Amino acid sequence: MSDMIKLLAVVGPTASGKTALAVELAKRYGGEVVSCDSMQIYRGMTVATAAPTPEEQQGVPHHLVGIIEPTESFSVVEYVRLAKEAIAGIVSRGNIPVLCGGTGLYYNSLVDGIEFSEAAELPGLREQLRQRALSEGGEVLLAELAQFDPDTAARLAPADHKRIIRAIEVYRATGVTMTAHIAQSRSRPSEYEAATVGLFCSDRQWLYDRIDRRVDAMLERGLLEETRRFYDRYGTGTAVQAIGYKELRPYLDGECTLDTAADNLRRATRRYAKRQISWFGRDERIQRLYMDEMNDITQAADRASKMINSRS
Repeated sequence: MSDMIKLLAVVGPTASGKTALAVELAKRYGGEVVSCDSMQIYRGMTVATAAPTPEEQQGVPHHLVGIIEPTESFSVVEYVRLAKEAIAGIVSRGNIPVLCGGTGLYYNSLVDGIEFSEAAELPGLREQLRQRALSEGGEVLLAELAQFDPDTAARLAPADHKRIIRAIEVYRATGVTMTAHIAQSRSRPSEYEAATVGLFCSDRQWLYDRIDRRVDAMLERGLLEETRRFYDRYGTGTAVQAIGYKELRPYLDGECTLDTAADNLRRATRRYAKRQISWFGRDERIQRLYMDEMNDITQAADRASKMINSRS
């Protein structure tokens, strides 16, 4: 264990308070934050992805936020490579890496050392599947995935084209399902010793209320204008699937009212939060912190620190 790289991690559903807690823990432990969010990596999508603002970062260095163009292809393999580089740099400076985000596949792939060989990369097939997703819809591809990897399919939503395509690609290239890859990798030692705090809530309505308030705040911060700029500049690409943009597109196209689009965004965000809770809830190694029982972020950080210190 002494040779393993120690890191802290804050995971959980959207709007649960991950950023604020990760920043507070980084300040207490002398850390730097490494994003574990599959959409915050894209540039120019600050509002839609709730990327931490300079004020929210409070001077704590953040990594892997706004690093690539929305039109660029980006996979879990590339995320793990960049995250490892960021962590190595943080450790070399004598600081503690604090992983923060809600993308379960990114978290597990990094912390558990899940590896995918070069054979798992099939650009031709990937592009073919992308075109099918656009023409036939995610439901068709998800049903196809469920035929050989029902566990992975159950964790994904039809709109999550990127991960559906990746799971199909991995199986077609290697003959091994994404579920099996994860299970096999977990049987091998990881290079990281992670003390992970998962943010949950005893009353699900508490989270839903926070999601509703977040959507209102995002609209006030210019989500509509950001969405319009995004479609005018990029049109299509992986980042089009970001929650927020696709729900507001019908309003921009004159197909519904803004209130209807906002309601659709709230529902989509709640569904995404449910999937995140399910993903992280299955991992018994994650220590649970019920945020609806906390009075403020200071109390949450105190409780999280006790959890982390108990692992030392």
